[in-house]
Amino acid sequence: MDDYEEKYHKQKRLTDQLMHALAKVADECGNYTKDHSERVALYSMEIARRLGKSRAEQYEIYQMGLLHDIGKIGVPDTITGKADNLADKEYDMMKRHPMIGAKILQNINELPGLAVGARWHHERYDGQGYPDALAGEDIPEEARIIAIADAYDAMSSQRNYSSVMGQQYVRTEIEKGKGTQFDPVIADVLLEMIDSDVDYVMNSETSLLVIREFFEILD
Repeated sequence: MDDYEEKYHKQKRLTDQLMHALAKVADECGNYTKDHSERVALYSMEIARRLGKSRAEQYEIYQMGLLHDIGKIGVPDTITGKADNLADKEYDMMKRHPMIGAKILQNINELPGLAVGARWHHERYDGQGYPDALAGEDIPEEARIIAIADAYDAMSSQRNYSSVMGQQYVRTEIEKGKGTQFDPVIADVLLEMIDSDVDYVMNSETSLLVIREFFEILD
């Protein structure tokens, strides 16, 4: 390996490490279990693979998933860490985190998609989401993928206010959300993933290594 290649790989490792460090900061800002952002990134990457995306596209959406919640750092801990339901004013403040995240990431010119995932992962397919009430294919595909991965992880994770939900319950909720909360094509891909997960590997009680092995992610 010559000096140029060595420098390239060193910078790539540094970028990966920084992104994972930022993802951990975001996960500390709320009722998320450890490694929420990493799981969302892995689920998003697997959805992208099953949709026939290239390896480069899969990795890009993985990076977008890692930093989708970075805007949580701009919301008070008293709100992101609240165990009970949020009051209306608190919820309005929580709903600012996609815009905060997009603003943080918008000037990263080498990875412009990062801001896309941060801003639009709470949009809904029926147009009832936030912050911009986009609908259908007006929502960038990457954000539609991250949105369903995020919702799946929320249901399959231990939170201050809820336990890990049963796999069949989670599957039913994803099915119910097809065409309303979720892109129906992407929802069908996630349903296929759930049906292939006979041991319920995809949940917050499973180590990231086991999840990566389940998806056959070796590098």
